[in-house]
Amino acid sequence: MSDSIPESRPHPRELLTAGLVLFALLALTAWARPLMLPDEGRYAGVAWEMLRSGDWATPTLDGMPFFHKPPLFYWITAAAMSVFGVGEWSARAAPLAGAWLAGFGMFAFVWRWAGRRQARLVAMVLLAQPLFYIGGQFANLDMLVAGCITATILLAAHSVLCREAGLHGRLALVAAYAFAALGVLSKGLIGMVLPGMVIVVWMVLRGRMRGLLGMLSLPGLAAFLAIAAPWFVAMQMRFPEFFDYFFLEQHFRRFTGTQFNNAQPWWFYPALLLLFHSLWLPWIVRTLMPSRLATLRADSIRLLMGVWAFLIVGFFSLPHSKLVGYILPALAPLAYLLCEAFANAGQSPRKTMVHWWYGASIVAALMSLGAIAYLSLNPDNSNRALAQVLRSEHAAGEPVFMLERYHYDVALYARLLQPPVVVDAWNDPGIPRTDNWRKELADASRFAPEAAKNLLLLPERLPSALCLAPVSWVMGPPGRADSLPFLAHAKVVYRAKEVVLWRVERSQAQAVNSLRCEGMSNAG
Repeated sequence: MSDSIPESRPHPRELLTAGLVLFALLALTAWARPLMLPDEGRYAGVAWEMLRSGDWATPTLDGMPFFHKPPLFYWITAAAMSVFGVGEWSARAAPLAGAWLAGFGMFAFVWRWAGRRQARLVAMVLLAQPLFYIGGQFANLDMLVAGCITATILLAAHSVLCREAGLHGRLALVAAYAFAALGVLSKGLIGMVLPGMVIVVWMVLRGRMRGLLGMLSLPGLAAFLAIAAPWFVAMQMRFPEFFDYFFLEQHFRRFTGTQFNNAQPWWFYPALLLLFHSLWLPWIVRTLMPSRLATLRADSIRLLMGVWAFLIVGFFSLPHSKLVGYILPALAPLAYLLCEAFANAGQSPRKTMVHWWYGASIVAALMSLGAIAYLSLNPDNSNRALAQVLRSEHAAGEPVFMLERYHYDVALYARLLQPPVVVDAWNDPGIPRTDNWRKELADASRFAPEAAKNLLLLPERLPSALCLAPVSWVMGPPGRADSLPFLAHAKVVYRAKEVVLWRVERSQAQAVNSLRCEGMSNAG
């Protein structure tokens, strides 16, 4: 593709149709499987607490402030739950929005600057790509921030290309600042750092360094601050330790630290992307051919996509901790590079390669649907069934206790109006060195120490806590009844491989004896 502007621009009606079809396909199976643990249960559970409590400013985990991530995911999810009801589809509204934003943004941008046919190819590859499709139905923050990063880069690049063509691009630039702010509210500083890095390197490689000054926009900066700043300022005013915890610990220390989970070698993301794009291997090879790389700087759009993919992969390969979802912002430019290699393979590509291309897309899409079907038929990594039983039998005001584990999804599925009490060895000095649910709750307790006294319970305090209510509910490992006598006399309401739900009645004579509730007679 040359740098000239295509004569035909996207028609609004066609864009609207494409946007609706894209969203329908992305959302088609979002309802089909239960929330997976830990991530989906954690983030959807925080959104449920926000909706239940009515406090839309402070995200909470088990009733205590949870500042691992900013609030945009929770706002979108809680709003979807309030409109569509609490369920899997509404719990996945935020990643669906992010996937749609990335897919539709790429479709519109590529159509404008590379043509309609290539835009359709890019949309097809993104929808077929399992990482993208399933990522758009996975309730965590990765696809939401990927969508914001994608939109920011595309709008900024569109502004640059319009300005170079003598067209108006100021509105697109202001919109880029706005989406950068939404990216910051999605997952923190990467929402503005990564798009800025991509655009700066792209313009420098194109020899447009003077154009960097044109990327500064006072209206854009005003929009950025108006969108992103209020929540951070409000949290710092309410919680003096917020800035240190959110920016220093959750950003810089986590990025540079080695004590976190999911440590992977530097080549993890290149290998992962190669694996998930292996069906399109001929066009990967063509993209990386020396002759193609030598002409990269002559093609502004291809250079943008190459810089974008390279910097995202390189950035997230630096820290020791690597999760699959981190790499989602690289999928859109990789899809373009594959499609560009296919579309420019020659005037009359061999029929075999055309069949391979479309066959690869069909197989990849079937792999996505197959994975979703498998997870929906084998919901082992979910507490939905237990929580539904609890919801049907639990009465308002009856406390719920969780032994030795925080089950993220139970409060949401059971529609609990009060946070569960988590029983564990909270005085263990090793908790700050872990990277799991214990560390999350312990960190949250720093911002609400008084609430934590009642929500994070030492094991020796459990019997007296059970004596305070006529009926209590206890979740724990099957073997705990052997060491806790009052559970041996309690009613087993639900039993699974790794967790049992007990109904503990204070009035039962045997339970009273084992609990030693003061002031209660054996007759009840």
